[in-house]
Amino acid sequence: MELPNNFLPAMLITFLAGLATTIGGGIAFIVKKNSLKALSVGLGFSAGVMIFLSFTDLLPEADRLLSVNFPYSHEWITFAGFITGLVIAIIIDFFLPDHINEDDVLHPDKPSHVKYKIKRAGLFTAIAICVHNFPEGMATFFTTTQNITLGLSVGLAIAIHNIPEGIAVALPIYHVTGKKRYAMLYAALSGTTEPIGALVGMFVLGMFLPQILAGALMAAVAGIMIYISFDTLLPLAKEYGDWHQSLVGILSGIIVMWMSLILIGA
Repeated sequence: MELPNNFLPAMLITFLAGLATTIGGGIAFIVKKNSLKALSVGLGFSAGVMIFLSFTDLLPEADRLLSVNFPYSHEWITFAGFITGLVIAIIIDFFLPDHINEDDVLHPDKPSHVKYKIKRAGLFTAIAICVHNFPEGMATFFTTTQNITLGLSVGLAIAIHNIPEGIAVALPIYHVTGKKRYAMLYAALSGTTEPIGALVGMFVLGMFLPQILAGALMAAVAGIMIYISFDTLLPLAKEYGDWHQSLVGILSGIIVMWMSLILIGA
């Protein structure tokens, strides 16, 4: 199979964009492990990023990709993809219950219960971001093979997005384990699906099918991220602080993500 134009630059840009989640993982270490108030703000920040990203980036991009091949029904397909993501998240949540015993329920402040809930939030976030990064890797790769300059802009945009996503993954894991290497590992792994997406994209470059899959998948991921934000991140943010601290985190996440889009000219 003949390699596409600009293959090496495309792979490098995609890899570096995915690696930006590790930077977010490093930022998470600034927060003291035993500060539940800081955790409340951090979880709110993660929710703000995911909600804003879903409605201003993922869903519009999904609709744009689908409109190429479905000019008259792309909005309904985007809607269906979003609902599918919600259903998938609900099913995952159903088959991965809290698994806590009666003693934990009667004493919800016990460390074991708290740690499990935080770890679960981190793992769910990591899964969602892994799926989310897959089509982003394809998009970065496709763009760079056609235009390196444009590919650099797309890669920078995704890298900026991935920094707060790395925080969203690493922060809960670090608070549970207290080990930086675990938090960094999870943050790094959440970005590895971008170069994997690039490799998949290489084999289907020039076909219309990837756009269909990427659009539907991005809409579904938006649904998953919205569910996680409202079902897991926001309740935990309120539980480990007060609502005003959670709100500070939520608004900070939205503002940081919005500023990143403005700075890159998106």
